[in-house]
Amino acid sequence: MTDQLHQSIVTKFYQAFTELDAEAMASCYHENVVFKDPAFGTLKGEKACNMWRMLCQSQKGKNFVVEFSNVEADEQTGSAHWEAKYIFSKTGRKVHNKIRAHFEFSDGKIIKHTDVFDLRNWSKQALGFKGALLGGTAFFKKKLQAQTNGMLAKFENSL
Repeated sequence: MTDQLHQSIVTKFYQAFTELDAEAMASCYHENVVFKDPAFGTLKGEKACNMWRMLCQSQKGKNFVVEFSNVEADEQTGSAHWEAKYIFSKTGRKVHNKIRAHFEFSDGKIIKHTDVFDLRNWSKQALGFKGALLGGTAFFKKKLQAQTNGMLAKFENSL
């Protein structure tokens, strides 16, 4: 039964993302959730929920597409494959990011969410030649995380 519950939570999370419904996404998260990915680094609790709110808000009315598949879960962990297709606003370049998500559950909610993707490939698509050169470096990752977290702080200050 727990396997099905956890699988339905992950499915609900991504179905909400396809509809850019950040509140439904946030409802799948435990209040002590820890989110981690190459672009934002580690975000905890409400900050993780606010990241999804910011992303959903910024993509409304744009050609943003999320597709998900291979949702699996057991009593403690889960995973899914998802892809995002969008135009990177800073450069106007098309991005097709392929992500593998890993989850841990507590109290019937997602307590840990880790997204894994090829940052070099993403940066090549989003930024072109410069991204292809620098995208795999620790310097680039650190700079990107500073920029994305700065945008998140600005978004949170506007709430």
